[in-house]
Amino acid sequence: MILTDQQILAEMERGTIVIEPYDRTCLGTNSYDVHLGRYLATYHDAVLDARKHNKIDVFEIPEEGFVLQPGTLYLGVTEEYTETHAHVPFLEGKSSVGRLGIDIHATAGKGDIGFCNTWTLEISVSMPVRVYHNMPVGQLIYFTVQGDVENFYNRKPNAKYNERTVKPVESMMWKNQF
Repeated sequence: MILTDQQILAEMERGTIVIEPYDRTCLGTNSYDVHLGRYLATYHDAVLDARKHNKIDVFEIPEEGFVLQPGTLYLGVTEEYTETHAHVPFLEGKSSVGRLGIDIHATAGKGDIGFCNTWTLEISVSMPVRVYHNMPVGQLIYFTVQGDVENFYNRKPNAKYNERTVKPVESMMWKNQF
């Protein structure tokens, strides 16, 4: 089941959902709007290798915005830091963003219970589009879970994305054994 606005507020009161900064006007009927953070990144090399640490080039979005180009994978970040201690968060793009031809995540729309960080966005576009820091970019939807949790993300010794950041984070696939 998806949490409603009143349930999201109640969970924030309990401390099981944290959103910083929080703005009441961003709370929808059953979601919370998140915004594009100050930084974007692109991979340094043209060919990525899943077994190697692929470096990224991080840059700040200028005041006049930045034009995203098709054929380039951009890593973005949410302005909001979130914590989710009892629900499964899903990040979905806003329909207004999708209608501009912007996809905000390739595969990583679901968070884990215990995820505490900003969200790295995997941004691609179908045509050139100018984006701006702090523009609404997505919405978080919270699902209830059934049963007890044994392995919270923020307590896993092998969790790769626990370090708090305001910048996009590159793939850590290279840390896996395969």
